[in-house]
Parts: sequence; structure tokens; C-alpha cells
Amino acid sequence: METKTVTITKMSKAFPTGEGEFLALKEVTLDFGAGEFAGIVGPSGSGKTTLLNVIGSLDTPSSGEVDVLGYKVSQLSAKQSSELRSHHLGFIFQTYNLLPVYNVYENVEFPLLLLKMDSQKRDRMVKDALEWVGLTDKTKSRPAQLSGGQCQRVAIARAMVKKPSLVLADEPTANLDTENSLHILDTMKNINANLGTSFIFATHDQKVIKYLRRVIRLVDGEVVSDDLQTGA
Repeated sequence: METKTVTITKMSKAFPTGEGEFLALKEVTLDFGAGEFAGIVGPSGSGKTTLLNVIGSLDTPSSGEVDVLGYKVSQLSAKQSSELRSHHLGFIFQTYNLLPVYNVYENVEFPLLLLKMDSQKRDRMVKDALEWVGLTDKTKSRPAQLSGGQCQRVAIARAMVKKPSLVLADEPTANLDTENSLHILDTMKNINANLGTSFIFATHDQKVIKYLRRVIRLVDGEVVSDDLQTGA
């Protein structure tokens, strides 16, 4: 039986408005297996970032169930949600969210400090992550000294340093030119292939969509298609 990384069952998400509520997601049912390289695609306002946030336990469903790595998101306390993210999930955003006063090594090391592991193990894991993204020569550089593509590679290394089971990437190429976008996508695809890490993207970038093995289309909060892509 295939291991399910994420199982979503009739999940809806509503946000209060001045006139009642806005239904951002409408009875979404999906599942993701281990090692997926999948994307939730759709125009702005389709609900893809909201869906990614619920999968990442950054938000909770209004109804239905979301199971992530065996954890039911709606039943988690704030502390339990934080522990799920700290130990098992990686996040990559369109804004790199690097700490400007820290160098590359320190930015990548930061998630490991929260896990309270010994310094030798941390050092080995940080160096491995920087090798995966090809930045072993930039360990002492600060974000302001790096290009946009390099900053995003640091963000990938930070997301991957603890070897999470699942990485959630929200428009990771939005601020990059074509060359850097393709480099970033190649890096993530290689990590997916070599480490077996599951990747779920939220995107409307055609460059990203071409790399995906599975494309899930959202329109107005509803899944309208779910297709495998050959040759991706």
C-alpha cells in the first residue's frame, strides 16, 4: 500500500467578511503520496495558497479533515502544530525570508537550533544542505551580498536542512528570472529524486508547471482537474 503524506477529505475553509464569510476552499478532497512532485495551480484568488497553508498547519480547516504525516491538522494545539512544522515540514516562499544579519551558514543552521541537537551534527547537516544547492563557497556571505537566485537557494537549503518529509513551496520562482528559475527547479527536482522528499507547490508560473509530475487545478476554491504529466 502506498504511503500517504497528505490526505484531505471534504475540506472547506471560510474567512469572515463584513457581510458574512468568504468560502476560499470548497469541499476539497485530495491525497499526496510519498515522493510526490506536485503543484496546486490556478489564478490569483483561486485558493491555492490557502490550501498550502492548511496543509502546512499554518491555518486550520473550517470543516472536513486534513491529515499530514499522520497528524490531523484540526486537532493540533498551537504547540503541536509548531512541532509538526519544526520537525517534519520545510517551507519555501517567493520572498526568501532570510535573516539579513546572519550569514548563509547561520541562516541555514537556524531551524536546527530549534531542534536542540549537538553542534557537530548541526554542522554536518548544514554543510550537506549547502552542498545540495551548490553554495559551499558562500557560507560567510550575508543575504545582501547574494543574487536573488542565490538567496532562493539558501532558502531551499534552510527548508531541506532537517531532511523534512514534505516541502511546501509557495510561488518559489516569482521573483526570479528564467535562468535562475530553471536552476532552482532543477535543484528541487534533484533533491526530490535523491532524497525522496515530497514537494507540493502553489503556483501559476508556467515554468514551474512544466516541471511538475502532477498538476492539480483550482478555480474559485474547487478542484477542477488532477492530472499526471508525462515527461516532466
